[in-house]
Amino acid sequence: MATFSFKIPLHRSNSSRSYHVIAASESQLLRRSRSIPWSWQKQQWRQQTRLQCRQLQQDTNPRTEQDLDEGDSRLRQNTSTFHPSIWGDFFLGYSNPAAASSQQQIQMEERADKLREEVAEMIASSTTTASRLHLIDALERLCLDHLFEEEICAALAQMETADVSGYDLGTAALWFCLLRKHRYRVSPDVFVRFQDEEGGFLVDGPKDLLNLYNAAHMRTHGERVLEEAMLFSQRCLETMIPYMEGPLAREIKSTLEIPLPRRVRIYESKYYISAYEKDATVHEKVLQLAKLNSNIMQLHHQHELAIITRWWKDIHIESRLPFARDRVVECYLWILGVYYEPSYSRGRIILTMIIAIVTLLDDIYDSYATPEECELLTKCIQSWDSKGAHDLPECMKFAMEKILDSYETIENMLHQEEKYRMPYLRYFTKGLVRSFNKEVKMLQEGYIPKSVEEHLKVSIRTGGCPILSCASFVGMHDVATEDCFEWVSSVPKMVQALSVILRLVDDLESYEREQLIPHVASTIDSYMKEHNVSIEVAREQIHVLKEESWKDFNSEWLNPANNAYPKQILERIFNLTRTMEFMYNQEDNFTNCRNLKDLINCCCWPNHLRLPFS
Repeated sequence: MATFSFKIPLHRSNSSRSYHVIAASESQLLRRSRSIPWSWQKQQWRQQTRLQCRQLQQDTNPRTEQDLDEGDSRLRQNTSTFHPSIWGDFFLGYSNPAAASSQQQIQMEERADKLREEVAEMIASSTTTASRLHLIDALERLCLDHLFEEEICAALAQMETADVSGYDLGTAALWFCLLRKHRYRVSPDVFVRFQDEEGGFLVDGPKDLLNLYNAAHMRTHGERVLEEAMLFSQRCLETMIPYMEGPLAREIKSTLEIPLPRRVRIYESKYYISAYEKDATVHEKVLQLAKLNSNIMQLHHQHELAIITRWWKDIHIESRLPFARDRVVECYLWILGVYYEPSYSRGRIILTMIIAIVTLLDDIYDSYATPEECELLTKCIQSWDSKGAHDLPECMKFAMEKILDSYETIENMLHQEEKYRMPYLRYFTKGLVRSFNKEVKMLQEGYIPKSVEEHLKVSIRTGGCPILSCASFVGMHDVATEDCFEWVSSVPKMVQALSVILRLVDDLESYEREQLIPHVASTIDSYMKEHNVSIEVAREQIHVLKEESWKDFNSEWLNPANNAYPKQILERIFNLTRTMEFMYNQEDNFTNCRNLKDLINCCCWPNHLRLPFS
C-alpha cells in the first residue's frame, strides 16, 4: 500500500501542527439552511430520487416506502440541481460522418502534409535562437508540436547549453519556460542579471512580463529569484490591465487567471489561432497548417464522441439512474485535455469511459446509497462479482452490472499482450470505492479528521486522480509498459501532487456553494478551525498550499529519477493536472455543464459546422 507525505507550510503554531476540520453544522450558512429540520430535508430528497428510480425499474419489483431508512444519518447533496445533458443524441449522427471520407478531407490532409514539410524546414533554418524559440512556442500553443517531435527535441537539446548571457529578459524567460516544460532542469540564475537593487526586474514591455510570469510558474522549492519574478510580474500585469485593450489585454487577463504552463493545451489552441492570426510575427504557413490540423482533428473527435455516446446510451445510465450526472460529452472534453493527438484515439475512448464510471460511483456514494448499501456495494466491487448485490436497490444492482460490463468492453479493446493492464485498473477501482466508503463511515460516525494531512489521506483518493492516472495509460500502445503500471500503482509523488491540487482547487471553488447544503468539511474549514481565522484568510492560505503543491509537482516533473519512464507517460499526469486547474477554476465547470458548451463547440466542430442549439 502506497504511503503519502505532504508539506503544509501554512501559519504553523509552535504548539501544534494539526489542522482540525470544523464540523459542517458550525457553518452559519449551513445553520441557516437547517431552519427546515434536516431529517425532513433528507427524507424528502431521498424519496424523490428513489421514487424516480423506482418508476424506471419496469422489469423489477419496486421498493416500498417502508424500505426507506428514516434513521439514515448520511449527509447528502441534492442532485436535483444538476443540469441535464444539453447534447442528447446529437453526436450519434457522426458515427460514420460523410466528411470523414470526403474529397474535401483528403485535400485537407494532402495540403497539411505539404505544409508540415515546409514548417519543418522553417524550424531547421531559423537563423537566431530567439526566432526558433518563438516558432516552437507558437507550434506548441497551436497544438502542432506532435507533428514536429523530432525537430523540436533536436532544437531544444541544442539550446539547453546555449549561451544565454546575451538574451533579453523576454527571450531568456521563454527559453527557460520551454526547456522546463520539456523536463530540462535549467537554472533560474539566468534571471539574476535582470534584477535591480530593489528586487525588481528590467523589462521592456508587457510581453516580457508575460514571459517572466509564465516562466516563474515552472518553479520548484527554494528558487527565490522565481518567487520574486512571479510577484513582480503579477503586480505589474495587474496594474497594466486597465490601460490595455485588444488581444494583448485578453492575453494578460487569461495569463493571470491560469498561467500558460498550466493551461489545457487543446483548449488553448482553439483560442490562440485567432490571436496568432493577428500577431505581427505570424508565419502564414504555420497559421494555415494550424487551421487545417484543427479541422482534421475535430473530425476524428466527432467520430470518437459518437462511439462514446453510443456506449453511454447502450448502458442506459441516463434513463435508469436519474440521480446520476449525465456528463459523458463533458467527460470526453475533459479527456481531450489529457491527450488530443490522433494516435491516442483508443486511449481517449477508454479514459472517457473510466471517468464516466468514476462520476457514476461518486454520485451513488455521495447522493443516493445509504451507509449500509455503500458497504454492500463496496464488498461487491472488492469481489468483482454482481452476484452478491441481491440486497441492493435495483438501481444499484443495475449500476454494478453495467460497471462490470463496461470493464469487459474495455478489456476487449486491448490486444492480448496488453490485457495485463486490467488488474491494475480493477485494483484502483476497488481502492476508490473503499475510500468513498470510508468517507461515508466518517460522516455517519461524526468523525472529524484531526489534521489537514489526515483529511487529505482520504479526500485526495476520493478525488479519483490515482485511478485516472492509471486509466490514462491503459489505452496507450507500446509506450505504456508494465513498469509504468507498477510505477503508477505505487501512487508516486507526482500523482500525489496532482491529487492534492485537485482537492484544493475543488475546495476553493465549491466552499460557498456547499455551505448551503449538508457537506463534508473541507480543507478551508480545517484551516479556519485550526487558526481561528476568517474565510478570506483561510482561502488565501489554501491557495498558498495549492501553489506549494504545484512546486511539488514541478519538482517531480524535473526529477531525473523519473527519466526511467517515457516522457509520453509523464505528460499524461501533467495534462491531468492542467485539466483539474481548468475544470475547477472559479466554478465547477464539469457539474455546471453549460459553461463548457462553447468550448465543446470549438473542440468538436470544424468551422463550417454549426451548433445543434443556439
